[in-house]
Amino acid sequence: MYYFCFLNEFIEYNSFLTISQFTKCFATTFCKLFFLRYINIINSPKYRKETFFMKSQDIRATFLNFFKEKSHLIVPSAPMVTKDDPTLMFVNSGMAPFKEYFLGNGKPKNNRISDSQKCLRVSGKHNDLEEVGYDTYHHTLFEMLGNWSFGDYFKKEAIAWAWELLTEVYKIDKDILYVTVFEGSDDADNLKMDTEAYDLWKQFIAEDRILKGNKKDNFWEMGTQGPCGPCSEIHVDIRSAEEKAKVDGRTLINEDHPHVVEIWNLVFMQFNRKANGILEDLPNKHIDTGMGFERLCMVLQNVQSNYDTDVFTPIISEIGAITNTKYGSNAQQDIATRIISDHLRAVAFSIADGQLPSNTGAGYVIRRILRRAIRYGFTFLDKKEPFIYRLTDVLCKKMGDAFPELIAQKQLIENVIREEEASFLRTLDQGFSLIRCNYFSF
Repeated sequence: MYYFCFLNEFIEYNSFLTISQFTKCFATTFCKLFFLRYINIINSPKYRKETFFMKSQDIRATFLNFFKEKSHLIVPSAPMVTKDDPTLMFVNSGMAPFKEYFLGNGKPKNNRISDSQKCLRVSGKHNDLEEVGYDTYHHTLFEMLGNWSFGDYFKKEAIAWAWELLTEVYKIDKDILYVTVFEGSDDADNLKMDTEAYDLWKQFIAEDRILKGNKKDNFWEMGTQGPCGPCSEIHVDIRSAEEKAKVDGRTLINEDHPHVVEIWNLVFMQFNRKANGILEDLPNKHIDTGMGFERLCMVLQNVQSNYDTDVFTPIISEIGAITNTKYGSNAQQDIATRIISDHLRAVAFSIADGQLPSNTGAGYVIRRILRRAIRYGFTFLDKKEPFIYRLTDVLCKKMGDAFPELIAQKQLIENVIREEEASFLRTLDQGFSLIRCNYFSF
């Protein structure tokens, strides 16, 4: 219809031309029109979303291949459950498995390493559990894409490579990125501003997109003691043009906006926090970077939620099929669906790594996560019988190639979750029965 209207108007306004002139003019004009129309189509959000969709498996592989070409040794994820670190129940960051290297108590196979590490944050300093499901960008279990330097390269290379990967390889628009640097502190540590990182960033991004952050946001510490240092965060603003015109993205950095989020943290490890709280210099300076895999997928797949990426959509679809619900049609059901899809991953990976649900320690944390998922399924999805264990199959199909331990322990994962579901559902049923009896007895 578009081109038919164009043809009618063209004939009307060019009827005075000879046949030869008309043909030549029509061909030239039509080619220009078609080219402009094509440019408009390929630049449309819908076309970019459908045509340039990058699968999560490819996003992970691209990251690892990029750093492999930078002479990094690619290593598999360490188990999520810690056995030799009394300060941690679970690996809560990409650097945790390498802590001894940062402290100088061990020597890595290579001074440059890259991986995708399974992490769990539900307790202690990094506690995200109660936010999971209610927002769209926090998780219990998440993948941390990371590159590490143990006494090798430092800020210059870490910053340059991060920018290269994001803007030249992943093709993320530079105009939606912001970075932060440590502003220094006047507390007992008396730390100076990280002017080195600030000056390095000025080579790549406009100064009005470089923000100074306080110790809470820009000085990274794994816990109350251990390796630490100033950090430089990279944030992305994926709001619509209309929203950006109303509110400056700078004002939303680290303000818990679901579409203005941190995707990569570059930590410059140069200190060790001792048990008495004093900072001491590490023997060597190191690089520890961590990029949230799920958030990166959200950006590259052009969606507005981590749960809308192909990391989660197969699980969410299966939950809908089992519970006869439709994601996106009911707010409470959506929260329950997000909680279950997230918690399934945390519990399954924990079991695959050898930690079963129990009443003490790390086992209690896993049982608590699973029971939260069961409770939301019971309350908002009306599931009175075990069903979460049935999601193990789709999880293994989605993540089994990257994490083969899931496939190796698939039967155990299903059996443990099914038994836990059955037991807790009986408890819930008995509890509600008592409430009903007591209520109606008055």
